[in-house]
Amino acid sequence: MAKKTPEINGSSLADIAFIALIFFLMVTTMDQEQGLQRRLPPMPTDEQQVQDNKVNRRNIIQVKVSAQDRVFAGDEVIVEMSQLHDKIVEFLTNPTDDPNLPEKQEKEIEGLDHPCLVSKGVISLQNDRGTSYSKYIEVQNELVKAVNTVRDQFSMAEWGIKYSALDEERQDIVREAVPQYISEAEPKDTKRN
Repeated sequence: MAKKTPEINGSSLADIAFIALIFFLMVTTMDQEQGLQRRLPPMPTDEQQVQDNKVNRRNIIQVKVSAQDRVFAGDEVIVEMSQLHDKIVEFLTNPTDDPNLPEKQEKEIEGLDHPCLVSKGVISLQNDRGTSYSKYIEVQNELVKAVNTVRDQFSMAEWGIKYSALDEERQDIVREAVPQYISEAEPKDTKRN
């Protein structure tokens, strides 16, 4: 006569597996995707009219990145990113009132007791379809860094502290006085090598 082997009760095994699954879902972290942080303007309402804004040529600097990851700002070849930074800072501030650099418009800003000159400068960025992602991010970071340098200069002149150390109300004032206008064109095949 053959001996019967005792059966294991499997009903509680399913409960244990379910509890283990919930535990791992709760304690596991998912990788966060990284990207560029941008605050987009709000969508216009039906009552607002969308205007086609014409921009004067002198108010635009074209920054192009070729398929070989070469960077051009205006007619200059940028060898190091610090050159791009300095070029953008000069473009936005126009310290010598150069007629080839952006116009400045006097503007009353709530929170300031005096009008300030606001640059009409727009940075137009265009990449080649073959531009590497790392170069694209490097150029984007340098453009934002240049804008933040100008914001720091304005903040230091007004209050003696850097832009990042300001409270939210003063940061809003600085953002209005030093706007960040970066226009990004659709990637295409640039002819520069």
